[in-house]
Amino acid sequence: MVGLFGALALVAVTTPVIWKGSEYFERSAGRLSRYYGLPLAFHGAIVVAVGSSVPELSSVVISTVVHDEFSLGVGAIVGSAIFNLLVIPALSALFSDELSATRSLVHKDAQFYIISVLVLFIVFALGATYVPGGTNTEAIVTPPLAVLPLATYGVYLFLHQQDASEYVGADTPGVDRNRELLTLAAALVVIAVGVEGLVRAALSLGETFGTPSLLWGLTVIAAGTSLPDAVVSVRAARNDDSTTSLTNVLGSNTFNLLVAIPVGVLLSGSATINFLTAIPTMGFLAFATLVFVVFARTDLELTDREAYGFLGLYAVFLVWMTLESAGVIETVRGI
Repeated sequence: MVGLFGALALVAVTTPVIWKGSEYFERSAGRLSRYYGLPLAFHGAIVVAVGSSVPELSSVVISTVVHDEFSLGVGAIVGSAIFNLLVIPALSALFSDELSATRSLVHKDAQFYIISVLVLFIVFALGATYVPGGTNTEAIVTPPLAVLPLATYGVYLFLHQQDASEYVGADTPGVDRNRELLTLAAALVVIAVGVEGLVRAALSLGETFGTPSLLWGLTVIAAGTSLPDAVVSVRAARNDDSTTSLTNVLGSNTFNLLVAIPVGVLLSGSATINFLTAIPTMGFLAFATLVFVVFARTDLELTDREAYGFLGLYAVFLVWMTLESAGVIETVRGI
């Protein structure tokens, strides 16, 4: 381990590395979307969302394969989902003249995201009750169970494909497909290097303060890997592209829950989830999701007042996790 100052230095160095790698990834992905003539909603919900979710996927893979810390990766995914829902829309609303939602976003993307949260919770519950070795405190997630969220994401792709099937894109001369594909591959390597440093920093912070790695996954890794999502959404909002700004958030979270976590399970063969921790943290995620849907549906616009409400709710989450780790309160038994 690198100690406190080394860990803080790693966070300071690796976060910009992740951001830069993701920036190149998303830029090339955007050019390829134009090259293949993909519609705006599909681009935001699938291409941009998956591209900005590469850091979260990398955090699960690296935590599981390199450090044998699957719970750290899961913490990063859940924490990132909460950050995406509360902080990114708030910043997008505050840094733009108007952040508007659409009925399609609320009735399709947001509702399907709620389904993804429910599906993942069902997987954890099945791992606790039906898999041999599972208990009321630990859920064992096996590859057959991991197929359920992956199949659900397949349905999500199918729905968007159906919406995009009749779309005819404009000609986009000047896009070098092979060059953009090479840029995507190089960006993946840069992102993986940055995430590895961030994971090491989180493990060092946990050892230094005597706190579980889950806390640092929920906070440090989650915020660091969510930076690309924030940059993409805020930039889109400032360019009056509310559709991409909000569908990126929901699409990214859907990908993280239904793909990133199952990939970690498949790589490790099976994974043990602390059910006592998963229940309250995913409960908070579900609550944050409902708040997001209500605020987005109200007049189909996110106001500055609602943005500050999002930030306040995220502050409550950070204080809650800090007090839990310090032993001041004990509402989350798994920490």
